[in-house]
Amino acid sequence: MASSLILAVAVAMIFSPAAAQTCKSQIFSNHNASFANCEDLPTLKASLHWTYDPSARPDPTLAIAFVAPPAKPDGWIAWALNPTAAGMVGSQALIAFRDTNGSIVVKTYNISSYGPIAESKIRYNVLNKRAESSNGTMRIFATLALPSAGASVSQVWQVGASVANGVPAKHDFSPENLKSTGTLRLISSSSGDKNGSAPATSPAPESGSWRVGCNGVWVYGITALLGVVLGF
Repeated sequence: MASSLILAVAVAMIFSPAAAQTCKSQIFSNHNASFANCEDLPTLKASLHWTYDPSARPDPTLAIAFVAPPAKPDGWIAWALNPTAAGMVGSQALIAFRDTNGSIVVKTYNISSYGPIAESKIRYNVLNKRAESSNGTMRIFATLALPSAGASVSQVWQVGASVANGVPAKHDFSPENLKSTGTLRLISSSSGDKNGSAPATSPAPESGSWRVGCNGVWVYGITALLGVVLGF
């Protein structure tokens, strides 16, 4: 009986939609939107899809789709590049939220301090941008021109719970919110990668966790569990 129960749990984990939901399984309403790389970001249930084109003229371009659930239904999501530091201050942000007319908009913000923010131009030329929302998740689509990008750049992402008078309100300061930074690798040392871009490496699973990621670690864990149950 105990073995049958463990086996049922293992099989449920394999086929559970929640367990299987990674960036590689995400489908966009615009089926023309496709990207060379994707990564499940380590916090805030967020993911990033991107294609870097270093041969674009007059400047290299970075096309992205950032996907995350806002902290609350009337909240906001944000993704940014920071060319000067690894944190929030200095980040050149794209923030999506529901506007007063009910449409989902994405606006640009130069985050120069920890104080209130205001819509403004950012350091990068935004060639196009749009946002959409469905099933409790928001998505930001944008293409940026990166005239002086190196092999990698600091990225920041965030979610918030509310928007007041068209201005995103402050986000929480939980550990997840405070750890929502990382490095986006634009160019790989390997010449075989498409467009010269490299898929980011998913973090290793935390001790004692069954993390589902793009790198297939969970397959080993499930296989080991089935081996114990079935005796092979």
